Amino acid sequence: MSARTQLTARGSRHTLEHVSHLALFLVVGAGFVRLALIDVPLCWYIVSLSGALALVYAGGLTWWDRLGPFGRRAWVPVLILLWTVLTFLTQAPLTTAYVWCAVPLACAALRVLDRRAAVVTVGVITVVLVGSLVRSVGRFDPEVVLVPLAAVWATVALYRTQQRDAAVRQRLVDELRDTRDTLAKQQRQAGVLEERTRIARDLHDTLAQELAGSVMMLQVAERDWDERPDVARTRVRAVADGLGANLAETRRIIRDLTPAAVAEAGLEDALRLLCARSRTEGAGARVQFRAVGAHRPVLDEHTATTLFRVAQSTLANVREHARAASVSVTYRRHRDGVELEVSDDGRGFDPAAAFAAGARADRGFGLPAARARLRECGGDLDVSSVPGRGTKVRATVSAAPRIQPVAPLTAATTA
Repeated sequence: MSARTQLTARGSRHTLEHVSHLALFLVVGAGFVRLALIDVPLCWYIVSLSGALALVYAGGLTWWDRLGPFGRRAWVPVLILLWTVLTFLTQAPLTTAYVWCAVPLACAALRVLDRRAAVVTVGVITVVLVGSLVRSVGRFDPEVVLVPLAAVWATVALYRTQQRDAAVRQRLVDELRDTRDTLAKQQRQAGVLEERTRIARDLHDTLAQELAGSVMMLQVAERDWDERPDVARTRVRAVADGLGANLAETRRIIRDLTPAAVAEAGLEDALRLLCARSRTEGAGARVQFRAVGAHRPVLDEHTATTLFRVAQSTLANVREHARAASVSVTYRRHRDGVELEVSDDGRGFDPAAAFAAGARADRGFGLPAARARLRECGGDLDVSSVPGRGTKVRATVSAAPRIQPVAPLTAATTA
């Protein structure tokens, strides 16, 4: 968890702790001044003792982490012992000055000790406080005793409330962090499963089907080898040609699984290379790519990769189903996003039927899956097609906001 989150969760308690530290040093400092003005031998012993109290308190704060839990638990009794001796050594006019050290000492006990030990320690502080005040005035004076006592217990109640609130906030922050980590893990697992499903469908729809057909043709050729050798050889040559096509398809799938194209070349150059490759793989006699727009929108890696996958899937569909003569891929850059349009002059199809069929049994990176992924990135997919009149697929995504540099202050702006 970040330091800012910790500060938010415990900021009020830390503020109270700082006030209590300051209060102790102010009380000890004021006692120094008064004792120095009196200048009697006993007072210098008290000055030394109060100085030791301040040094032990400051040392505990300075070496807090080095002391560890055991050292901090021993630090509190030493402070209370020094304070007890100090309050009973001081004369009646000065007792009221040092009794106010009870407030920061009670806070220190609550901070260091567990609940039961803290209650016992605060009780000891209360007894010492009441005893020193009664001794200083010679009797139990409610006005003298109850005001410091009320201040100590009010501070204890406030500090305990701050501790409980901080514990509740800390628990909520931990639960939120655990929930965020769980969601991130589930998203990663879902992405892995989705990618595996896509790979399995690609392999089933291409290699598995073609290899099954090749096996059947070889079996038929084996039966015809003796009686009709010419027919058998023709079938074997067809299988060889099919295996060559399967090898090219395998290499294409391997290239598709490599995400470095977008990461290394950038989305625009990756699309340009994809169009050039699609031209050689038979997506169309002409596959033209053009980039339009002077803006340079910022896309995160996930969004850019999703858009690239949409382009891959669309061109693969054109290659397998459209029988198009020409394909046009247009990459339009806008101020607040980008648009990718793939249009062909092929056979066309019914988009509504394709989305319905894809919803029942999606094939690879099909239209419903592409639309769902684009919407996860804040984009959308629009498909327009008429049987016999070609197809136009338009994918849009939003760009990430650019971080504007802060202009330096000049003399004119500060005046």
